[in-house]
Amino acid sequence: MRSSHRGPPAAVAVLLAGTALAGTTQSHTVETEMKNLTPIIVVEAIEPCLPFWTERLGFEVIATVPHDGVTGFAMLKNGGVDVMYQSRASVDADLGASGGPADLGAQLEAGKSTLFIEVDAIDPLLDKLAGVDVVVPRRTTFYGMDEVFVQAPCGTLVGFAAKVGQG
Repeated sequence: MRSSHRGPPAAVAVLLAGTALAGTTQSHTVETEMKNLTPIIVVEAIEPCLPFWTERLGFEVIATVPHDGVTGFAMLKNGGVDVMYQSRASVDADLGASGGPADLGAQLEAGKSTLFIEVDAIDPLLDKLAGVDVVVPRRTTFYGMDEVFVQAPCGTLVGFAAKVGQG
């Protein structure tokens, strides 16, 4: 298992900045209420990504869309957490045909996303994550989270965090 640490991940910095901003007051009108955010992670091939989510973490593949004889898109779900993967070739075919850049998929760096998933407890995940590349070893943060960050096989950085004292 590789382990390296060079300060807090960018996702944590963004999370903290957002928390700090949440305390400020701004006068603005919300025209549309945001309901949910689900990342779409662009990768070269989807099939190698799926076992990390399904076999290790218990996600269910709830939808797939084929593209050129392989999976072009997959949606996974576990509880209230959704993750979507789309192949570069599928992005190009889908968005290029809709008036977007024909090579948008090639412009996106495959798998380079960071996800921050809050869970009830870290301990039950540790066996499931055995053998996965640990990027930030388990730690307790100054903002009260017990967390660990790993790199999924497709390159996605995935942080799991539980409030200290929850489990």
